[in-house]
Amino acid sequence: MADLNFLAPVPDVVLAHNALLSPQAFGQKLKIHSKQHGLPDLEGVSIAIFGVLENRNDVNYIGEDFNLNEIRNALYKLYPGSWSTTIADLGDISKGETVEDTYFALKETVSELVKLKIVPIVLGGSQDLTYPIYRAFDNLIPMVNMVNVDNNFDLGDSSKPMKNGSFVGKIILEEPYNLFNYATIGYQTYFNSQEEIDLMEKLYFEAYRLGQVSNDITLVEPVMRDANIVTIDLGAMKASEVSLNQKISPNGLDGKEICAITRYAGISNKVNVLGIFEYKPSKDDEMTCVLISQMIWYFVEGLNNRVDDSDFKDENIYQKFITLVDSHELNFYKSIKTGRWWIEIPFLNEINTKLKRHTLLPCMHQDYLDACNNQIPERWFKAYQKNHV
Repeated sequence: MADLNFLAPVPDVVLAHNALLSPQAFGQKLKIHSKQHGLPDLEGVSIAIFGVLENRNDVNYIGEDFNLNEIRNALYKLYPGSWSTTIADLGDISKGETVEDTYFALKETVSELVKLKIVPIVLGGSQDLTYPIYRAFDNLIPMVNMVNVDNNFDLGDSSKPMKNGSFVGKIILEEPYNLFNYATIGYQTYFNSQEEIDLMEKLYFEAYRLGQVSNDITLVEPVMRDANIVTIDLGAMKASEVSLNQKISPNGLDGKEICAITRYAGISNKVNVLGIFEYKPSKDDEMTCVLISQMIWYFVEGLNNRVDDSDFKDENIYQKFITLVDSHELNFYKSIKTGRWWIEIPFLNEINTKLKRHTLLPCMHQDYLDACNNQIPERWFKAYQKNHV
């Protein structure tokens, strides 16, 4: 438990608010880190919520501190679904002496929880906190897939000190190189330079524009099914959905869309961490806090509905479909249990020992229909190119 000593307890003012809630409320069902009782026993815990009170690498940082009390108040008063999971609120990681100290505390905490097979939900300030979350996997899994729900790519200028708009550039360029795929959900073209858009293409990363996502939210599901880390920038939200300090753009995701996205993240058997960042408290109203609480609720709901359907050793639990597109034989697999689809990526680069020779990439039924019409699915093409460079 040593690596969880960075966590400060949930403030007493939040616990006092929680004590007045219905016995059926979410907050009454949690194991909570309190000053009085210390860290809860994590035996049987599946999900751990904690905050990180760090925003010094926000490009707009003006020295203000913040807390997550209103998010907790909004979350605690919700009613849980018919869930079998045990959830803990582990409190907060406070600002360290330096930002690097905070990063270290976050990295160690996430690493410890993932080793315990607990899924952390990290609530925070600036989105550069994704970097230490990514680094927490250095010794846990060989390659990492990351999804960023954001209005821009956050590639930035990696030659400069890391900020909340440039953490992905650091992830790509700094050793050890563990990033296999990076996908951005809901980006808005006018917030991204052409150079960044070209770089995303060159690296065969995935990018889904806001219009695509709003037109068909289901395209997010296979992307999430392949993700280890999901990070959400609240700046991706439409201004009408959030509090005054949170408003970025009249265009963005709406509340229903972001909750569907977090539910898809929860359903994914691979997602080990969810991060919700760029929270900026606002005195005008607490609509952002209500939205975040509902995003968490839907993530937990999704996690409670996880179904392991990716074991393709038993031929009785899947159907296999073979198509031929431009001399490529494409093998599709459909789970009989869930109806979800995968496509095989063959002949991976032999030099890269971190990857298996064959791997299955989550896809949609539409990808199979496209292949039947002699169209190579874009996800397959990017993964195939990445493995043949």
